Amino acid sequence: MSTASPSARSLESLRHHFEVEKSLATRLRASTRQERAELFKVLYDELFRLVPDHPRLTRVDQAAYQARVASTQMRLLKPVLGPEQTVVEFAPGDCHLARVIAPHVRQVIGVDISDQRTPGEHFPDNFQLLVYDGSTVPMPPGSADAVFSYQFLEHLHPDDIAPHFALAASLLKPGGVYIFDTPHRLSGPHDIAGAFGDDLVCLHMQEWTYRELRKLVRQHGFGETFMYRRGQPVKSRLLNALNDVVEAALGLLPRGLSKKLARRPFPSVTLMAVKD
Repeated sequence: MSTASPSARSLESLRHHFEVEKSLATRLRASTRQERAELFKVLYDELFRLVPDHPRLTRVDQAAYQARVASTQMRLLKPVLGPEQTVVEFAPGDCHLARVIAPHVRQVIGVDISDQRTPGEHFPDNFQLLVYDGSTVPMPPGSADAVFSYQFLEHLHPDDIAPHFALAASLLKPGGVYIFDTPHRLSGPHDIAGAFGDDLVCLHMQEWTYRELRKLVRQHGFGETFMYRRGQPVKSRLLNALNDVVEAALGLLPRGLSKKLARRPFPSVTLMAVKD
């Protein structure tokens, strides 16, 4: 999720944020998979301690923001929700979305590396939070109808991407879906790095195009994929192919021009991937 907001912060503030996040990202990129399980638990605490004017800390109306984000997420999930469904959300954070999902499904399960909920906060009986090591989830294979992540994949180390998609596929029933939203490479970088150039040197480890992610998920147990437009999955192979043609054409343009033109049609990659 973008953390660059030049209009609201001084250049000095942005530069400090950039240098701190770049340093933390360098540590993360150099870590082993075993080290990352512990590093992720403290990384963002360190970021927020060193960057006290980080937008996530200075947001005026947190409740209104949560409601807006949850509304966007529910539009993506609505086509697959039902009273008999089990939904798994990766990186649920404070688990606000899980509380919104819970009345619409049989069970909602959050999977995260730590419990970030507010102590004492009440959650529905059909909600469960599983704290995992970033590699394995204590759930039977094929027990989920849908897996969901939002602005999460870009934070994973490159070495962890393939295992993550394999894990998501293993949790799903045949025909189940993984719905995810992650920043689009052509209109990025979408973190603080975007205020100072075009290189992914901060905590967005990677950003992708639709074509790149279609190819990636098909290598890890998924078949058909459908992009989203206006909150709805577009189940048309022709329109999905047209989307990829436009994306490819933009990618051939000079970087500055392609970035400018991609901002409106390609802010993120939002896909529904169907497990084979």
